[in-house]
Amino acid sequence: MLAACTAFLGALFGAPAAADAAALPAPVSCASCWHPALNTSWQWQLSSVPAEPFLDVAMYDIDGFNATAATVQRLHATKTGRKVVCYISAGSYEDWRPDAGSFPASVLGKALDGWAGERWLDIRQYGGTLGQIMRARLDMCRSKGFDAVEFDNVDGYTNTTGFPLTADDQLRYNAWLANEAHARGLSAGLKNDNEQIPQLLPYFDWALNEQCWEFSECTTAQNGDYGLDQFVKAGKAVFNVEYNLATSKFCAKANAQNFNSLKKRLDLDAYRVACR
Repeated sequence: MLAACTAFLGALFGAPAAADAAALPAPVSCASCWHPALNTSWQWQLSSVPAEPFLDVAMYDIDGFNATAATVQRLHATKTGRKVVCYISAGSYEDWRPDAGSFPASVLGKALDGWAGERWLDIRQYGGTLGQIMRARLDMCRSKGFDAVEFDNVDGYTNTTGFPLTADDQLRYNAWLANEAHARGLSAGLKNDNEQIPQLLPYFDWALNEQCWEFSECTTAQNGDYGLDQFVKAGKAVFNVEYNLATSKFCAKANAQNFNSLKKRLDLDAYRVACR
């Protein structure tokens, strides 16, 4: 009875019903976007710009600001069909970026634990200046010739950000990011945020995960109702990195799930050991 009364009063006075709280826009389709094969060799290198000779891999994920258009062009030119992913942080402010001065104080939250110069963002404000900044970053990725985008720190609602972010806030923001990428012909990768995979799967073309084997959160069987295996079942590639586990502790399991898993160092330099 109480729930029914609450719903009635909400409707009467214009408050959104609970079922509508996470209402999301329709996914923007992108038939021309890159959709990586389930088995895709790759390198993830953010702390430095890759230099020739490049690895013989089908995908490079590199820092969108630090890489030049010439580097992206060479990565394309030196291996037929190679794709290049543009790393940007969509959920944190980084004080060393050239656009750092564009962020209004109202969107800057608490510092990211362990990451100097970074602060969480109030993602609820993507309808204003924050959204303009992210659109400009996506325009940069497109202008440099990237094929796809890796959005980092898109799980702020599970962290102490300084803002009362909810799961619904994160769903709306992440769906918006994917749609903005697709509108520019860029493939969109979901970074971590495993708990929201069931809702976000229609928006993203592939997934990138850190340490799901270490924390036993890779599969739906482990978690109950979410897991990266849902991407694979939908024909979408999963890229996974482990930092602390020995390859003997995760590679066989990763290969069995058809994940593209690597052993990397936390600073994401050129070092890599591929599981397959």
